[in-house]
Amino acid sequence: MTINHACDNYQGFELGPIRPPSEASSLLLRITRNCPWNRCTFCSLYKAEGFSIRKVDHLRRDIDRVRYFVDKIEKTAHAGEGEAPTLASLQVGLTGADQMAFHAAVTFMRGGMKSIFLQDANSLVIKPDDLVEILRYARQAFPQLERVTSYARSHSIARISDDDLTKLASAGLNRIHIGMESAADEVLAFVRKGVDKQTHILAGQKVKKAGIELSEYFMPGLGGEAHSRKNALETADALNQIDADFIRIRTLAVPEVTELHKDIRAGTFKPLGDRQKAEELLLFLDHLHGINSTVKSDHVLNLFQEVVGRLPQDQGRMTAPIRSFLAMEPQIQMLYMVGRRTGIFHRLADLDDAELRAHAEKALAAHRVTRDNVNEWTAEMMRRFI
Repeated sequence: MTINHACDNYQGFELGPIRPPSEASSLLLRITRNCPWNRCTFCSLYKAEGFSIRKVDHLRRDIDRVRYFVDKIEKTAHAGEGEAPTLASLQVGLTGADQMAFHAAVTFMRGGMKSIFLQDANSLVIKPDDLVEILRYARQAFPQLERVTSYARSHSIARISDDDLTKLASAGLNRIHIGMESAADEVLAFVRKGVDKQTHILAGQKVKKAGIELSEYFMPGLGGEAHSRKNALETADALNQIDADFIRIRTLAVPEVTELHKDIRAGTFKPLGDRQKAEELLLFLDHLHGINSTVKSDHVLNLFQEVVGRLPQDQGRMTAPIRSFLAMEPQIQMLYMVGRRTGIFHRLADLDDAELRAHAEKALAAHRVTRDNVNEWTAEMMRRFI
């Protein structure tokens, strides 16, 4: 890994390209640019970009700029203009970085200024003392903060001492999102994840030990046909040893620009269709035992948004719609897949809505989806969401 420590001059407030859905109302604070690993074959997000670490002073200036706009908005609103004229008048003359900082302040205020998300792909790669300084400065600027969260790689977490993780927790880092994706070593090696199962487990346990909330991601379909069963079982086994606070489902979609798509064309990776991914997801959920994690299906790529609940008490309720889907006639399964992938359906129960079902039947006919082409069609539709 080559790291550019960003000796450039301050260019103003920055925003990275991505955040978890759960951070929609958070202030996005860009600690690092892009991804320090950047080799995963299923990901295209940062491939053309170099990694760099932003200066601590630049982060303080980002925070100050957002604080400035928050104060200005609050002052104008208290003068009696109301939010609509306030926002319209305060944006006059703003361009570039200040425009981004202003909109970041508005989003942050509308969410109650309760959370900050540290961008980009792996903020925990920076020096712990620097991150402690950033965390303390942010919490001083926004004392009402309840949560500060970040993405991180298991490999990076495993290299941080327990003492440093505890310092980060004490400074106000409340939650870490780790893209486990899979804990099957064969899968991790094939997609060049740069980590193995035991490192995933070690990192997860270290985060929990430090008293930081942990959100782990599972990617149904990442093992393809060859390793679907291992992808489900090995990942479930790792998560059973970690007991993450959250398990988030992120179904695999393969953009054409990725290395994994080249593997598909070469025949070295055979992707799963929606039905097969549903079988894998069910196998995964059925093998989660002895933990108290909250499962979330909070992404548009997931076939079942209703797979949400707390383990162990909600396990049966979460798996019920998957079992129902797998028990359906193939034609009805295909109708649901078309309805879901066109945004008509959000959950399996939507099949019972006559109006929604009629729309799905029209979409099925309009797109000329058949049992022979449904897997290719759904793969293409999923690529459009990335």
